[in-house]
Amino acid sequence: MVAKNTTCTGRMPARAGSRMAIKPRSVHGSIGLTSKKMNNASHDRVIESTGNVPATRGKGMCRAVVDSDQMESNESGTLNYLSRPANGKQRVVVLGSGWAAMSFIKAWDASLSSKYELVLVSPRNYFVYTPLLPAMCAGTVEERSIVEPVRSVLKSKGRFFEAKCNEIIPEEKAIVACFPEDAGFPEACFKLPYDILILSVGCVNNTFGVQGVEEYTTFFKTVEDAARLRLRVSECFERAALPATSKEERQKLLSFVIVGGGPTGVEVAAELYDLIENDLSKLYPDIVDDVKIRVVELMDHVLSTYDRAISNYTADVFKRNGIELVLNSRVQNVGPDSVTTVNKEGESVDIPFGACVWATGVAMNPLVKSLQGTLPEGTQTHFRSIVTDEYLRVRGAPDGSMFAIGDAATIEQQKALDKADELFEKADADKNGQLSMKELRSLLTEASKDFPHLAEHARFLTSKSGASRFGGIVAKAFAKSNKIDEGMYSKYVSEDASLDREEFRELLQTIDSGLRALPATAQVAKQEGEYLAQLFASQDISTTKPVDLKGAAPFEYVHKGSLAYVGSDRAVMDVPVVGPIMGYFAGLAWRGFETFSQISFRNQVLVATDWARAKIFGRDTSRV
Repeated sequence: MVAKNTTCTGRMPARAGSRMAIKPRSVHGSIGLTSKKMNNASHDRVIESTGNVPATRGKGMCRAVVDSDQMESNESGTLNYLSRPANGKQRVVVLGSGWAAMSFIKAWDASLSSKYELVLVSPRNYFVYTPLLPAMCAGTVEERSIVEPVRSVLKSKGRFFEAKCNEIIPEEKAIVACFPEDAGFPEACFKLPYDILILSVGCVNNTFGVQGVEEYTTFFKTVEDAARLRLRVSECFERAALPATSKEERQKLLSFVIVGGGPTGVEVAAELYDLIENDLSKLYPDIVDDVKIRVVELMDHVLSTYDRAISNYTADVFKRNGIELVLNSRVQNVGPDSVTTVNKEGESVDIPFGACVWATGVAMNPLVKSLQGTLPEGTQTHFRSIVTDEYLRVRGAPDGSMFAIGDAATIEQQKALDKADELFEKADADKNGQLSMKELRSLLTEASKDFPHLAEHARFLTSKSGASRFGGIVAKAFAKSNKIDEGMYSKYVSEDASLDREEFRELLQTIDSGLRALPATAQVAKQEGEYLAQLFASQDISTTKPVDLKGAAPFEYVHKGSLAYVGSDRAVMDVPVVGPIMGYFAGLAWRGFETFSQISFRNQVLVATDWARAKIFGRDTSRV
């Protein structure tokens, strides 16, 4: 028998020790296999040749993807994979188990099983509540309290395969996925066809090309990262407490550096402070004075996406707690025990550390990068994300068969300035070369159908007092939220004002300048996942016939506010309309929100119990 479309596991050569040596081939290569005819399939399958090797990482199997009509088993049998859905169902394959994917699964209507076959593929068989990773690294909450098994959420809605997608083949509508190598078993790969693919693989850490980051720092995106930091802190204190440790070595071991002054970096610093102040100071009273926590930030203030009052409050809290802010500084390189920073004057400083956390920047997932190269030229030009339309469909995907949600995706939005002349001509009813306030109102209202980012401006100008009360609270809040200079905008909101063509272009340019991709946050991913589930429930989405979503509402992100814990039971909240809230009350609100936002009731109970345990008994500092 001659196999067709052969590949080795994950495009890798056969490993030493296998009974059958198979060299890497192109998809048109061929190999010889011991065979026994199988007649019950009509699609590609994956077969495996296995040597007498232990089930350890790095040794094991090589697979060949073959057409099922020529599929035959070898001595070790076959690795089964799903056949095509029966009864004309469309197979929906979801990649990932993060915020977007699990929000989609949770909102998925179980009654849709009559139309769709749902399959979830992810190298991680659990969901993690990422906002509480900083609390986990300090032992305030335990890792099992903030994770939930994928199968517990999926239940009877579909099937789950623990595997990492290594390749997406749009022209075949198929993925190639493999069981994770780090599980300790030989890799097991399979090829899974789909009708509709939902890409929710997230982003990866961005080192910005800084030397030493991958080798000497701890990233902070996963449960493993948080557990690693928790263990490292314990190791640093135990080593520093040894009688043979010099003062210089002790100060280095007890120096903790966090790179990144965003919410994650701030919360890690805050949780470490609480751990040291409330627990470790009692266990290591002789050395706790040598502890130093530093936050390195490129900007001149932390929490730069929050209200400036919140940034100032956070800086004050950190100053009182002895947390040093290294502002206006970038990391030049990282060594085994020190990080070199350069400030805006060009001066470099070496900061020793016992542990360094890299909590800044995200980069494109390699799977997304490879997918972009397979889609039609010009459809995918974003440097960090896969580009989608307003319905979250991937640009350039054949038959509209692919959606993308979460950190891996960005919604393409056309700039109104590109249509400035066309809009002006259409709105200038009396053809006098000027737009009156009435004409501007009508223009923005009508144009917001094609340019959603104009909608808020249209609502303001059509309100009863919008045009006349620029000095009022609503107008000031509007100008501030859009980062628009009040003086510039005031000349457009007078009822007697008019705009010529160039002034209109200037206005659109100012509005477009605030147009940016949605932030890579859990809040955005959750809303996208829920929206897509509702889209499947309300629309007949199928790749067997043209899908027209023009009648469906496009995705619209609603910002509900931002929160961050800053230590000493204090938190900050940036809430739309209400404004900044800071202090102990915000701390209670933050704790309650993070508890009740858990994905399951089980997690809610566990997290609430952990808060109480940490307050009553303290944090567990065992090095296990």
